[in-house]
Amino acid sequence: MKSNFNFVKSTSLLMIVMFFSGCEKELNELEEASFPINPEVFIDGFSPGLNYASFGGAVPSAFQVDNKETYSSSSASMRFDVPNVNDPSGAYAGGSFFTSVGRDLSGYDALTFWARSSKAATIDVVGFGNDFGANKYQASISGLTISTAWKKYIIPISDASKLKAEKGMFFISEGPEGGLGYTFWIDDVKFEKLGTVAHGKGSIFNGVDKVETSFIGVSKTVDALTSIFNLPNGINQQVAVTPAYFVFTSSDTSVATVDDLGKISIIGSGTTKITAKLGGSLAIGSLTINSSGAFINAPTPTRSAASVISIFSETYPNVPVDYYNGYYAPFQTTQSADFTVGTDNVLNYTNFNFVGIQFSAPTINATLMSHLHLDIFIPRATPLPAGTSFKIEVNDWGPDAAFGGGNDVTGSRTYFTPTLVSQNWISLDIPLSSLAGLTRKINLAQIILSTTNANISTFYADNIYFYNDGSIIPAVPTTAAPTPSVPAANVTSIFSDAYTNVAGSNLNPNWGQATITTQVPVAGNNTLKYAGLNYQGLQIGSSQNVSTKNFLHLDYYTANSTSLKVYLISTGPVERPFTLTVPSSGVGGWRSIDIPLSAFAPVNMSDVIQLKFDGNGDIYLDNIYFRN
Repeated sequence: MKSNFNFVKSTSLLMIVMFFSGCEKELNELEEASFPINPEVFIDGFSPGLNYASFGGAVPSAFQVDNKETYSSSSASMRFDVPNVNDPSGAYAGGSFFTSVGRDLSGYDALTFWARSSKAATIDVVGFGNDFGANKYQASISGLTISTAWKKYIIPISDASKLKAEKGMFFISEGPEGGLGYTFWIDDVKFEKLGTVAHGKGSIFNGVDKVETSFIGVSKTVDALTSIFNLPNGINQQVAVTPAYFVFTSSDTSVATVDDLGKISIIGSGTTKITAKLGGSLAIGSLTINSSGAFINAPTPTRSAASVISIFSETYPNVPVDYYNGYYAPFQTTQSADFTVGTDNVLNYTNFNFVGIQFSAPTINATLMSHLHLDIFIPRATPLPAGTSFKIEVNDWGPDAAFGGGNDVTGSRTYFTPTLVSQNWISLDIPLSSLAGLTRKINLAQIILSTTNANISTFYADNIYFYNDGSIIPAVPTTAAPTPSVPAANVTSIFSDAYTNVAGSNLNPNWGQATITTQVPVAGNNTLKYAGLNYQGLQIGSSQNVSTKNFLHLDYYTANSTSLKVYLISTGPVERPFTLTVPSSGVGGWRSIDIPLSAFAPVNMSDVIQLKFDGNGDIYLDNIYFRN
């Protein structure tokens, strides 16, 4: 298995503090700024001033100077020992050769080197321009094939005029091949003026002329930057390069600007075209931006984070997501042009037919979730024709939490016009119980979005999350009952951590009940639990005159009760029940209720001595008090 190390994105990798270096005269600050013209990197050893440091996660000792295996009987070569998969020392071999003082490489047109390996292999990334700093002029080749025979390789310089103070001389990164390590050698590394590297051409956006609808405040970066040169052997070599090699232009800077690093900032309405030049020649590819003006953000979610499992949202922490666009070739046409407005990230799907969002490491246990929510915006300029469809499919990968195997289940729901509209955010709250076929939701792993017609070619998506609307209640509460806010002067408390309770109350008098009564901590809050309720009494420490109060307050929680009543009892005894709604629902599954004391007539409110509960199931109680 090859390493998936993405070097272009790893511009701030940690250095392992292990240097091999030569010496090079430091610049005199009083002299006119100039840099040594030294094309040699490794010729029979380190060139003056050259250092080496391995990348974070690489085997620190993977690089060694080798005096036995060399090119053309030279005295030394660079040897790289690639580790096996799961090597505790590191995942791959890789590092950068750099100088402390920049070199003027503007007179050369290529970096060349000789290489061979212990077996036929493909090196992940090799290049120059990585100096463990800004890596401003980085250039690299991916997938460089090498063999057991020494061979010369060429990395063309896209615009040598930029390299007047370059410190990044050479870098390389390679992981195991088929899970196994091997050894390769590099020798005679230097910059050259070949004169046979020809027909250089720059490319942005993979050479495609793209057209996008966008908005004020959106920023993005010119990507997929390459240069292509014809090598002496007739092969066209593609080199991945950084934006600093290019000169970018916006045809209308009142619509969008683009800086030296390719960052595009949309600042107005209208149309502009982003192009680039490499070495004075127009690069292939462009981006035409049609700015529609100010962006309308999706509605901000207001649900409690405790009741949400988020896939994509700035409001909540998101679970690990494999991808938001799996691009299932060859049948999928949907591509992504995601954008950010201020701090709001938005998924943007173009050329839409279907797209998969996957979250399998780990899968999601949504047994306590009731709904799937997503916000979508269809920017189509004209109303959607009747019959336009948008399908949402949710997949559970079964007990093995793996795709396939015959135990996966799928449920779906399709929306049509007039629910679907253009030019407005559409908030969809989909009961998971309405997804026919989704008989389990313990290992959810995918959401598939699709359409059966071409009326929705582009749409935006935001705030994709599962949530519990309170209708699904865990057997045991994980959050405490809501903290009371009634002033203590207005309260006669029987059971609550928030107030001083009536002294001497018996929470479990022996009335011959089968109920098991305990006090349990819930999120650090003392809570009364009735397990297997049939009936249960609560003897107040002394008779209470609550005739000046208006309500009996209770917080109660139950996931499995189908019958629950509370009684007030005065001397006589005189008692009257009030029926509670079960199962409970509310914040975290708790239901808070204020029962008018008038509901308990003819109980004598100047002589209340007991409370009683009857019903079934497991009941949690807190904050039992009288208030006005």
